[in-house]
Amino acid sequence: MTKLRVVAQDAPCGALVSGLDLTQSLNTAQVAAIREAWLQHLVLAFPDQALEIEDIERFAATVGPFGHDPYFESVPGHPHVAQVRRDADETSPLFAESWHSDWSFMAVPPQATLLFGNLIPPMGGDTLFANQYLAWETLPAALKAKVQDRKAIHSARNGYSKQGLYGEKDAGRSMAIKYSDTALATELHPIARVHPETGRTALFVSPGYSIGIEGMADDEAHEILVALFEHQAQEELIYRHSWSQNMLVMWDNRCITHAATGGYEGHARLLHRITVAEAAQA
Repeated sequence: MTKLRVVAQDAPCGALVSGLDLTQSLNTAQVAAIREAWLQHLVLAFPDQALEIEDIERFAATVGPFGHDPYFESVPGHPHVAQVRRDADETSPLFAESWHSDWSFMAVPPQATLLFGNLIPPMGGDTLFANQYLAWETLPAALKAKVQDRKAIHSARNGYSKQGLYGEKDAGRSMAIKYSDTALATELHPIARVHPETGRTALFVSPGYSIGIEGMADDEAHEILVALFEHQAQEELIYRHSWSQNMLVMWDNRCITHAATGGYEGHARLLHRITVAEAAQA
């Protein structure tokens, strides 16, 4: 059996994993080793894995329970799988270009996202990942004191409400997004969020979904959030991930924010996506 190999990227997070065949079931030791590496590196990439949807589903089930994607249509016959798709001639605004932690507006945000590269353009399309442990640890003391015990207000309204970016005026998009007035709802989460497995504190806000701070006037909250957004996306916190065909990537939404990039105009791009819910706490 080939030995699992984990090679850290020259970045604040991220590692490449080889020595596994994800078209086959993994044993208990392999699953444990992957999780240990994931908790250490926050983002794992598995190149050269010619996976079918069923393979991605089987691997996702080793990470945790399937999550819910409230604003994506699923692939027929695969209720937990969505497509991140952009056609070659598409001119709609780039999907997921704003920094965010996936579905942070949910009452219990998901632990992980898995994304598999079925069709990768010859250039562009990198994904940016920012280490939010480091974002919290390097936050200026005065700003940290202001938000230490505060909760941020999270909502999907800016993206998925009727008036949102992907709402009723969004035309010509190939990706199957379904907007809804449910996106107007809000949830509260600690700005300094303790990771349930590592015990480390991460900065848990994002311009994609954080719209205010509990108990704080809008103007003051806006000023603080803008400062947090600028801090959490500094270059020294970012791993820029370059995709290749048949690559599976998984990241930890509890301590990572991410953003899509373009640069592949005239080329199609297709990835399959699974959200992994937080495991029930004992």
